[in-house]
Amino acid sequence: QVQLVESGGGFVQAGGSLRLSCASSGNIFSINYMGWYRQFPEKERELVAGITTSGSGSTSYADSVKGRFTISISRDDAKNTVALQMNNLKPEDTADYYCYAQVRTGWNSAVYAYWGQGTQVTVSS
Repeated sequence: QVQLVESGGGFVQAGGSLRLSCASSGNIFSINYMGWYRQFPEKERELVAGITTSGSGSTSYADSVKGRFTISISRDDAKNTVALQMNNLKPEDTADYYCYAQVRTGWNSAVYAYWGQGTQVTVSS
């Protein structure tokens, strides 16, 4: 079993900052990719930022967060922790944020998608 445990959500005023963190654990052989998604009420989850785990880590961002959010990753053997630094937060960033990872559980296993339990971010105007 693979676990993704998020932390760092909360309440902040517009213009403020929060840092989300997601630690992976469990039966992990390797992680190909990690990212953060968010979900607004009655909407589907959308990608906020993603990062590959190989090499220097290629990143991607939703247009709405470019220049304000930064994704980073730290590695400990096959386990990774991904962080999302969110600056200049806006009320429209208010959502539930979910950690996501593409994981291999063995050297010849398929790649499986895992999600964290979610953490709430509320930005007041």
